[in-house]
Amino acid sequence: MSEIDHGTETALAAAHRAPLDARPEERARWLRAIADGLDAEADRLVALAGSETHLPEARLRGEITRTSFQSRLFADRLETGALGGVVVDHADPEWGMGPRPDIRRTSVPIGPVLVFAASNFPFAFSVAGGDTISALAAGCPVVVKTHPGHPELSRATAEVVRVALADAGAPDGVFATIEGVEEGARAVQDPRVKAVAFTGSQHGGRALFDLAVSRTDPVPFYGELGSTNPVVVTPSGWVERPQEIVEGFAGSFTMGAGQFCTQPGVVLVPDVSAFVALLDVPAVHPMLDQRIDEAYRDALTRLSDRDGIDVLAVGPGSMGSPAATVLGTTASAVLADPDLVTTEVFGPATVLVGYTDVSDALAVLDLVGGALTATIQGTAALDADAPALLTAMARVAGRVVYNQWPTGVTVSDAQQHGGPWPATTAPTTTSVGTAAIHRFLRPVAFQNVPGAGLPPELRG
Repeated sequence: MSEIDHGTETALAAAHRAPLDARPEERARWLRAIADGLDAEADRLVALAGSETHLPEARLRGEITRTSFQSRLFADRLETGALGGVVVDHADPEWGMGPRPDIRRTSVPIGPVLVFAASNFPFAFSVAGGDTISALAAGCPVVVKTHPGHPELSRATAEVVRVALADAGAPDGVFATIEGVEEGARAVQDPRVKAVAFTGSQHGGRALFDLAVSRTDPVPFYGELGSTNPVVVTPSGWVERPQEIVEGFAGSFTMGAGQFCTQPGVVLVPDVSAFVALLDVPAVHPMLDQRIDEAYRDALTRLSDRDGIDVLAVGPGSMGSPAATVLGTTASAVLADPDLVTTEVFGPATVLVGYTDVSDALAVLDLVGGALTATIQGTAALDADAPALLTAMARVAGRVVYNQWPTGVTVSDAQQHGGPWPATTAPTTTSVGTAAIHRFLRPVAFQNVPGAGLPPELRG
């Protein structure tokens, strides 16, 4: 036996043996069965999640509904052929560069996928989350490295998925879970794994990314990492909608105790004092676990102790629940010390950056680095400053938002949840929405192949 634990070895061996030829309608059946299983066990799973994560019941019920919805959405798209990526170039003797042969392109499963579950979304980004569902939709066997923050929920969810897949006729080896930090790292390096998906910290994700690309046979590593998600409140937007903007901000940066990857961590405002005067910082529920709570308090202390930054507002807190905190600085201070806006504090904390001219805000945006989202809070009609900000934000973020807040990521065909480093390790991809399937599909072109030898979707 190798260094890998027996359970991990069994999971990887089974995934390696699993066939990769399931038709779209078969995969759709798998995904509907998973969704039905999650819905049937929702009460039990939500209770388990609440006991392990401190998240409120309403949030968890919404999340499990989202999780079963996305599974059915992928099933719907598989059945209509919307995710196949089929392109056919018929033979053309008059082609501009000379006669063109018949070429037909489709996509095939990349192979077994290793998924690292996240802590902050125990359903939507965990065992049966978007990475798992999009990989299964692609026809890839999946091995999930569960998160230690909710072990009992992970085991219970895995059993729901296993039973659902078996009842739907899925082959052996198409789904399994493993546990343990060392087992996950070893699995990343296993030659039977052909792609890795990760949601978590920048430090942990970068370490695993380095393992994936340093293999003898490097494999794609799709990591969603840190993001400060900048927001710019424009001067005219502040004049027109101050109360609405402040109230929206208060709800957004404290949502889920600030443990959303899309939490607005840097907010540029034309008048910091007036902003804070309107702000009522709410109480938040306990963090996911003690380790995350302690890390939040430590990171917040280190950031607030830096020169050029002040504590402006603090919400109610206790030993069990952290205090949501608003820090303040200026654009000139950020230009002198970019770490003021690039340091991620995972939890309910945000840095307000005062600026006097939109050109200052644009300069700060250039320093923020890659982000999952970037947001404009402007006038109801298109703000006069919006064009320049939209251009700048599209350079640094995967999703640009206008007069809404970035927390909450719907699952749809057009959704983009990704961005330049350090938001992700693969900025051309998304981990949310139906386009997430393309991470786990490999294009193959067939040239001059008789119809009988072509995959069914390329015939005719």
